[in-house]
This record gives sequence, C-alpha cells and structure tokens, in this order.
Amino acid sequence: MFDQVVSLVKEHLNNHPEITQAVPAGQQEQVHEEVARQITQGMAQEAPSQGGIGGVLSQLQHAAGSGSPLTGAISGGIVSALGNKLGLPPAATGAIAGALPGLLQKLASKANDPNDSSITPDGLGGMLGGLGDKLGGLFGK
Repeated sequence: MFDQVVSLVKEHLNNHPEITQAVPAGQQEQVHEEVARQITQGMAQEAPSQGGIGGVLSQLQHAAGSGSPLTGAISGGIVSALGNKLGLPPAATGAIAGALPGLLQKLASKANDPNDSSITPDGLGGMLGGLGDKLGGLFGK
C-alpha cells in the first residue's frame, strides 16, 4: 500500500512545475518517499481523534485548501522533514506544502472510491503501523 501512496505522491508532485524545478533531480525519489511517509504518519497520529481512518479520509476529502487543521498538521511535518532530513530550501518545501491539500484530497478520494482498489481505507489502516489490529474497529471505514 505504501508503494501506491508513493506513486500517487509522485504523480501529483510531478504535475507541478514549480516543485520539479525546485527539487534537485537526484532527490526527487527521496522527496516522494518522505512526503508519503509523512502523510501516512500524520494520518496515523490523527486517526484516534478523528474516529479512525474513515474519519481522517472524510476530513481530508472535504478539506478546502490548507486551512484544515489536519492538512496543516500533515503539512508542517512534511515541511520540517524535507528541510531537516533532505536539506531542501524553503522554495521547494513551500511549493510542496502548497500542493499538499490537492494531494490529500486526491488520496482520500481514491481511498473512498469503490471502483478503485489501488488505495483502500482498510489498506491504509493496516499500513499505519498495524494499528488497525491493535485498535479493533477504530480503523474501519
């Protein structure tokens, strides 16, 4: 499931010229993986307070722009990680943060689309550190 999230991140970020120009060519794959990792970690942290993975996906799908607290929390983690771990300049991290609301909405839409099995709520719940098993139905849709 993580590979599908990375693919979605890659597809989305590569459609933003300001991001592809700001991220050094040799770091693009690392950036895609780190963004996907931060998204899934952010979702895992927020799931208990959102009523499980279904609540997180609902919040993300209906988040209009970066004003959502959930989007802001995930965005902050991404900007920090990309700056600290990969040394990306503010221009690159800012461009990625700007594209994040659309990416999160796309992720939530894919997960909630019954005709698209590439990313599912159950798959995301299982991927989030295996918390789905530990917390029972909390991660149900």
